[in-house]
Amino acid sequence: MEADRASFFKNAGRAVVKVGSGVLTASDGLNTEVISSLSRQICELSEKGLEVLLVSSGAMASGQRKIGLERRPDEIPKRQAVAAVGQAGLILCYENAFETYGRKVAQILLTSDDLSVSRRRYLNARNTMHTLLAWKVVPIINENDTVVVEEIKFGDNDNLSALIALMMGADILVNLTDIDGLYTGDPRTDPEARLVPVVRSITREIEKTASGMPGVLGTGGMLSKIRAARKASVAGIPMVIANGLENDILIKLFSGEDRGTFFLPSEHRLSNRKSWIGFTLKPKGTLIVDEGAARAIVEKGKSLLPGGITEVEGDFGVGSPVNLKDLYGRRLAAGLVNYGSTEIRKIKGCRTGQIKEKLGEKPYDEVIHRNNMTVMET
Repeated sequence: MEADRASFFKNAGRAVVKVGSGVLTASDGLNTEVISSLSRQICELSEKGLEVLLVSSGAMASGQRKIGLERRPDEIPKRQAVAAVGQAGLILCYENAFETYGRKVAQILLTSDDLSVSRRRYLNARNTMHTLLAWKVVPIINENDTVVVEEIKFGDNDNLSALIALMMGADILVNLTDIDGLYTGDPRTDPEARLVPVVRSITREIEKTASGMPGVLGTGGMLSKIRAARKASVAGIPMVIANGLENDILIKLFSGEDRGTFFLPSEHRLSNRKSWIGFTLKPKGTLIVDEGAARAIVEKGKSLLPGGITEVEGDFGVGSPVNLKDLYGRRLAAGLVNYGSTEIRKIKGCRTGQIKEKLGEKPYDEVIHRNNMTVMET
């Protein structure tokens, strides 16, 4: 399968490129040389037919420089104000860089609510990005730090880039950071650490290794990149973590050169709607299922019937997104329920023929139909 790595890049028609703070930040603010280089590379790839959506950090670094702060403030209003000042400088820097190569850019600022609360808002955002790509305008996407609070945060731009890749049906996700990829240990402190060139499956051991490799700048360390890779790979999208400070890194990657750590995707590509259900919607509760239901869902792609449910966690209404977990606490799937939590508590463990007896009506046999369910790899 490793031999196919180059073909993923060469056959890609649409890519999401995420650039982290460690790549974009210089000692005195934004690294304008890196921004110019990345802009040139994206324009070169675009001329060859590749559509690129850019998820960019850097607003905070830009704002700190413009205001004259030595470090990021601790207070949330001040951090948001710095980001507001910096976002203008960041997009201006990109605009000037891309203009050199005859390309226009568009700024898109999002919060988690824009994608997870309403399917309509999600589709509006997707349609806007499709239109920009059709106009050959490069969308530059960032979290809206000016208004975001903890409840509506994506978490970091690693997660945001994975969600954009899923939403836009990207063929590949490129995560550019300030080291060469995932190592067996922290290369800054462990002389025995070795680069991992290919990851076939994201195991607990890999997550443990990544958790010991914090990021110097920004909010996302290596673990957040691994979690982004898990989302992308489950949805059938390959991802690479590579060094954004390496000369012409994007050109090298899309020419098929081995760089960074490549995460192989699942063989089955998820539909856009199932990606939205599984990775973008925020679960309102959890259903615990027994071993028989777990096998039926994971191995056979079956719907969830009330008989397989052992526990209901949380309070939620009809149509709400929920997690499905097995008896060991592992997340098996996510889905939209046909019944509210109160009704599910009454019918859990029952046969479908008993639903009307318990509720007085039986609008559905399934608690979650397989068409409204996204199964995770376990």
